[in-house]
Amino acid sequence: MIPQIHSAAIRQSRFVNRSPIFYGWIIMFVGTLGLIMTSPGQTYSISVFVEYFIGDLGLSRSSVSTIYTVSTLIGSFALPVVGGQIDRRGVRLMMTVIVVLFGLACIYMGFVLNALMLALGFVAIRMLGQGSLTLVSQNAINQWWVRRRGTMMGISGMMLSLLGLGTFPNLINRLIPLYGWQGTYMLLGLLLLAVMAPLAFILIRNRPEQYGLEPDGHKTSAADQTKAPADPIEENWTLSEAMHAPMFWTLTLSIGLIAMLGTGLIFHAVSIFNDNGFSATVAATVFVPLSLTTATVNITSGVLADRLPLRLLLAVALVFLTLSLLLVQSLQNIWLTYLYGVLLGTTFGLMHIVNSVSWAKYFGRQYLGSITGVTTTVMIAGSALGPMPLGIARDQMGSYNVILSIFAVLPLILAVVSLSSGQPRKRDDVPDLS
Repeated sequence: MIPQIHSAAIRQSRFVNRSPIFYGWIIMFVGTLGLIMTSPGQTYSISVFVEYFIGDLGLSRSSVSTIYTVSTLIGSFALPVVGGQIDRRGVRLMMTVIVVLFGLACIYMGFVLNALMLALGFVAIRMLGQGSLTLVSQNAINQWWVRRRGTMMGISGMMLSLLGLGTFPNLINRLIPLYGWQGTYMLLGLLLLAVMAPLAFILIRNRPEQYGLEPDGHKTSAADQTKAPADPIEENWTLSEAMHAPMFWTLTLSIGLIAMLGTGLIFHAVSIFNDNGFSATVAATVFVPLSLTTATVNITSGVLADRLPLRLLLAVALVFLTLSLLLVQSLQNIWLTYLYGVLLGTTFGLMHIVNSVSWAKYFGRQYLGSITGVTTTVMIAGSALGPMPLGIARDQMGSYNVILSIFAVLPLILAVVSLSSGQPRKRDDVPDLS
């Protein structure tokens, strides 16, 4: 259970106490901005720099891809440690530290001269951007919202889709001709240090209970401040307890699989479309319905997550992934390419909500950092490994179709497992290692 917070321990904050609205809205805004600012470490932004890495550093495309995959895997292994530190030290301190280190890592990327320096830079920006900043930003929002968590994550996901995926690649494309790719990375680092770091330190707060509040905007009375605030329909699990629950592994494997196959489809998009008789330009246009659908599904499924079982949303996401894997093998006209973008965008939107909401909903907030540190490692490892089997199959068999058909079966299996899963229940024989 959440530790008791006595009246003497209730903290005072000028921002929290004087806020005209529930302070969770401020947390949601800053947390969402943190998610958007992970963009310099995300694949959709790094992909803009790939041609410059190849041309200026004298590297082959396969070398850059291999360095990227290995570095992402190495960086992901730090996330369980980061998650544990979030539980111990709180989201405010950890977000500030992570943003500062991420900003410095981006500035370092402006000094990269060779393959070794690039590998070190990839480890840093993937570990700190895609991994750690995503982890702490989602945890910050989860701490302040419980009953309306799905809706808040839906709003956050919509803003992330539009301002992250929809904005940062274009911004980088415009900055590089003006300042070069090294200068652009340095500017992104300075943006993190000058804007995101101060906002994290000044505005982020760890938990509403520390300020005499409850999640979702409920206030504790003066009489109740001598005891623990009401636990809002949640049960807190340790990491050890969670890892003994079948639902933990159903969620982890499903989200890891979606991350793996989704990244593989995006990474090889141009090649897949060429095999279907379409140009790279057509492949690029599919990102429009994909991003718009992802944004729309984020907000709608976020609302549904507060009303429907998450296992149902997860199963739907897995079914849509199967449909995407099958449809992409036979894109016979332009309308089917747009339908493919809608199917894949629906998958990504649902996955974002399930991944954002499910861990806190099923396992509580007290050890959320430790739990999501492990699950985020699996997700990022999956995204790192995704392009490899598809690329190998294309080189060996001359087509993606066989491997795509085989992979299409896996989401269906997990969808059935998800639908048959129930609310996780603690086992009495699991030791408490917290």
